[in-house]
This record gives sequence, structure tokens and C-alpha cells, in this order.
Amino acid sequence: MDEAQRQLAAALGRVPSGLFVLTARRGEAETGMLTSWVQQCSFEPPLLTVAIRKERPVARWLTTSAEFTLNILDHTQTDMVAHFGRGFDLGQPAFEGLEVTRPEDAAPVLQEAVAYLVCRVVGHHPTGDHDLFLGQVIGGQVLGEGPPMVHIRKSGAHY
Repeated sequence: MDEAQRQLAAALGRVPSGLFVLTARRGEAETGMLTSWVQQCSFEPPLLTVAIRKERPVARWLTTSAEFTLNILDHTQTDMVAHFGRGFDLGQPAFEGLEVTRPEDAAPVLQEAVAYLVCRVVGHHPTGDHDLFLGQVIGGQVLGEGPPMVHIRKSGAHY
């Protein structure tokens, strides 16, 4: 990478994002993953986008009409970043030792999260090395006080 590419990657890395735990459920199987590329994109209906690297196993579950839960992390929850940052294969126990609820059979809600949103997939678009999922927000709640976690990368060329 030459100097111009390094500078471009550094500038792109300065685009702030949150840190979230996306949880999904299929039958009795559940999983979770750390994600940062999430953005609200509509007020009415309430919609958000989530970008997920193509090879992430959970992406196979996010078909049209599938539901997922977006857990919004508190700015102090580095333990959740470490836990979910390593990733889980489908069927691996992702929630051992964590306090979770499943409101109305939704994907797991982390009780330590500052808030959560339940979403239904209404669109899917390939975008380079990630896929962009469009989720309609169908439920959610604030669980705690405090600011959400904000993430600024050193480089926009890799995680």
C-alpha cells in the first residue's frame, strides 16, 4: 500500500460507527455477531441497514422476512466486544454465561445492552465484500442509560 492509499484508508477509518451485537434465531438455534456498519435509513417506515461480510455464517439466516435483533452496546461494554468479536459458527453456543431474554420469541436480547431493536429483513443487496441487509424495525426498547458505544477505526481498509 503506497502513501496515498494509506492516507485514504486512514481518512475512511475516521467515519464513526456504533458497535452492536446482531442476534438471530432459526428454530431453536441461535447465534450472535459483533457488527459496526449499521445506519438508520428511513423514518416511515423505520428502516435500518446492516452490512455483513459475505462469508459470515449468520448471513445465510437473514433471508427476506427473517427477523434479527440489534443490541445497541453501552460505551463501557468492551466485554461484549471481546465475546462476540471472535465470531460464532451457526449452532455454537453464543450466549453461555450471558443474561438474555427472548421477547415474543425474538432473537436474544442482551440484558446489558443500552437498547435493542427487533427487525424484519425486507431487502438484501450485494455490496463488494459485504452484503447490505435492509431491516424494518418492528419492535424495540431502551434498557439502560448512558451513551452507546462509538467506534473509530485506524484504517478504513480492514477491521
